[in-house]
Amino acid sequence: MPPKSSPRNKASVWRRWAGVALRSAHLAAVSWLAVALHAVPAQQHQAGLLLLVSGVALLALELADRRVRLDELAGAIVLVKLVLAGAMVLLPAAALWLFWGLLLVSSTSSHMPRDWRHWPTKL
Repeated sequence: MPPKSSPRNKASVWRRWAGVALRSAHLAAVSWLAVALHAVPAQQHQAGLLLLVSGVALLALELADRRVRLDELAGAIVLVKLVLAGAMVLLPAAALWLFWGLLLVSSTSSHMPRDWRHWPTKL
């Protein structure tokens, strides 16, 4: 049985589930884009758009919850990732290389030590 929520934390419960749904959509977009880039090029644009939109929505939610800051390395990396995702949509001929670069940046940045992720930047 799910835990009871108090009126005080209903907003945080809603935001938590919104984050879960957005992350799931984002991971689905990554998978869909990988398949589209390799086997179904006609779907590349739609998959790239879903990746970009879900990424922007995740950033907005994390900024609102103060889990990411744009003046720290992790926040700057998120902006770089969004630029790369946008470039995939705008430059379909380069999308395969951008995809693998984006995947490398994402996996590296998400597993960095905490001190590195929160390193101050000059944005």
